Amino acid sequence: MINLLKYEKALYKEGYNLIAGLDEVGRGPLVGPVVTAAVILPKNYKLKGLNDSKKLTPKQRDKFYDILVKDAISIGIGMCDAKTIDEINIYEATKVAMKEALNNLSIKPDYVLIDAMKLDIDTPHLPIIKGDAKSLSIAAASVVAKVTRDRMMDELDKVHPEYGFKSHKGYPTKKHLEALKKYGPLENYRFTYGPVRDLINNGNGSNSSEK
Repeated sequence: MINLLKYEKALYKEGYNLIAGLDEVGRGPLVGPVVTAAVILPKNYKLKGLNDSKKLTPKQRDKFYDILVKDAISIGIGMCDAKTIDEINIYEATKVAMKEALNNLSIKPDYVLIDAMKLDIDTPHLPIIKGDAKSLSIAAASVVAKVTRDRMMDELDKVHPEYGFKSHKGYPTKKHLEALKKYGPLENYRFTYGPVRDLINNGNGSNSSEK
């Protein structure tokens, strides 16, 4: 079993106490923002079962989200909308959103553990490949970001149930692509993404009902 506090404990020994985990969700969907979360957990915090959000069920994520919101020293959320993603690309947009999440923390961390991404920030930091499965702080950020974005997609589903956002969360599933082809892209779609771009090029423009 992986010790999810390995990185945190090593940093505690070096004198770092306020360690933020930082992660993103939503780089692959065709619609909506990329969402990031920065989470500072109490020192030596333990939460049995907490893991990379992709390995948890929606019900488990919701449960852990509620616990983390109550227990965390601070949580910061960052977002970059579809329009900005189209303008600067998803990689750069993710970095912008990650910096925003850090800036939205109520207390400045003295170290940041990041899932894979390299960031230009003043705070000491370490990118960890597949960090959401190796660090409890990053796993916590993964869950917070995932639940935050999923709930946004659930709200969008209430406005446009014909697209099925509640089930696919904006990812390019067969059901989503069929709805996209039938109804056309809404205003908050990512128009540089292949399936949306191809639809536009074939003459199916934006659905004006979103405006």
